[in-house]
Amino acid sequence: MQDIILAFITAFSLTYFAVPSIIQIAKEKNLVDIPGGRHSHKEITPSLGGVGIFAGFVFSMVLWLDYQSVDGIQYLICSLLILFLVGLRDDIIPMSAKVKLFAQLLAASILVFKSGYYLDSFYGLFGVEELTKPVAFSFTLLLYIFLINAFNLIDGINGLSGSISLIISGVAGVWFYLVGDVSLSLVCFALAGSIVGFLRYNIFAATIFMGDTGSTILGLMCGFISIEMMAVNDILPLNEVYRIDSIPAVIVGIYIFPIFDTIRVFFIRVLRGNSPFNPDRRHIHHMLIDVGLSHFQATSLLVGVNFIFMFIVFRFQTIGAFYLMLLIFSLAASLAMILHRVNFKMGKKSKIDDTEEEEAIVN
Repeated sequence: MQDIILAFITAFSLTYFAVPSIIQIAKEKNLVDIPGGRHSHKEITPSLGGVGIFAGFVFSMVLWLDYQSVDGIQYLICSLLILFLVGLRDDIIPMSAKVKLFAQLLAASILVFKSGYYLDSFYGLFGVEELTKPVAFSFTLLLYIFLINAFNLIDGINGLSGSISLIISGVAGVWFYLVGDVSLSLVCFALAGSIVGFLRYNIFAATIFMGDTGSTILGLMCGFISIEMMAVNDILPLNEVYRIDSIPAVIVGIYIFPIFDTIRVFFIRVLRGNSPFNPDRRHIHHMLIDVGLSHFQATSLLVGVNFIFMFIVFRFQTIGAFYLMLLIFSLAASLAMILHRVNFKMGKKSKIDDTEEEEAIVN
């Protein structure tokens, strides 16, 4: 327990004290994000916060983790380093989507083929248990790529991607500790510490963004955490009080916002005849901003909703993975439809108000 606390404090402190220097250097070198287009911010803001997250997390993990207790952890660090370097380059000088996708695939492949961090079972979901290795490798690669991009896509307003990642790492860290896996708990709390240190400068009046450097690292780590949660849960005794039933659906419930919003946006883009990777303002967080919420209000609301889904999946985990998955996606779709309806009505009202204002000026 002591090492876990020290890992959190170390990661938090390094990130907290590193970010102001990163902000100063980014402004001096003009490494900033310019407002306009799909961006929701109005001030010129540095986008290198991921440097602080990476530094705090990796330094703390290297300092406090017992490497003999976690097989292949060096491959996780190698994968993170790849995403860090590519994300940093992209935040400074934008890169093509193909190059970034190749880097993500390379990082995921190291985890899958070298470290053995891959999903080898659906744990009863859709009646599927053990997966053949080709299917397991392919599905896990897709899972890593999906989550890396999902956390990148929700990083559109202040504090959102960091707050969701903090929830996931915190919940997973507590669960790993309760089931006796102190090493994985330490990894989760080191990540949480670096996120908290960063959020100090991002969640209110943001003075820095995490950029691709941060969001892709968080996506990879959340993929790693989810796979390890399922693997550890599978070897727990059936009478273990903290063993999770319907583990795949529970994981999806914990990750519901980035997973659902990414699937939803991709589906809408394809239906409209656009590329699923074509950026737009159809994300849920953009819709909340459009109905008049501030960044902090929208982030707080989405974090609150995510907590509700977490409560639901833990409360109803015994109904079976398929039915639990159906429940949470149905609920998520219903909430998204309500928000879309509110957004549509307010959009029509806004157009009417603009017309009346123009007529008043003319008259």
